[in-house]
Amino acid sequence: MEFTADVLIDADPAHVWSVFTRVAQWPDWTNSVTSATPLDPPPLAVGKRVRIKQPKLPTTVWTLTELTEGRSWTWVATGPGVRTTAEHVVEPHGDGTRVSLRLRQEGWLGTLVGRLTAGLTDRYLAMECEGLKSRAEQG
Repeated sequence: MEFTADVLIDADPAHVWSVFTRVAQWPDWTNSVTSATPLDPPPLAVGKRVRIKQPKLPTTVWTLTELTEGRSWTWVATGPGVRTTAEHVVEPHGDGTRVSLRLRQEGWLGTLVGRLTAGLTDRYLAMECEGLKSRAEQG
């Protein structure tokens, strides 16, 4: 199963990137994350891990698998029968920025988990987009 969300932000891509990649601060601007704890020292880099707690979901450790500085990162979380991949893309769009989020659930339980949590996943992605937009546009 795959879920996507996009948002246009009236702020410079470098600024949006700096807000978005301070993962430990996510709970300050989105109610979809109650805590985000880096398990390795900053900055974000391939192999680094972050423990994320979200309402109504189990606490999950995400491991960075791809990073294009200033542009995108991908991280992966695994559980019994499920592999979840989340992609985060920040790109110039006119005088501002487009942020695109994509979450993919795979594995023998991935489709079932995706179906059971589809509404929640869509809401959380929308909350993250709107929260990032609000925080980045504050300056």
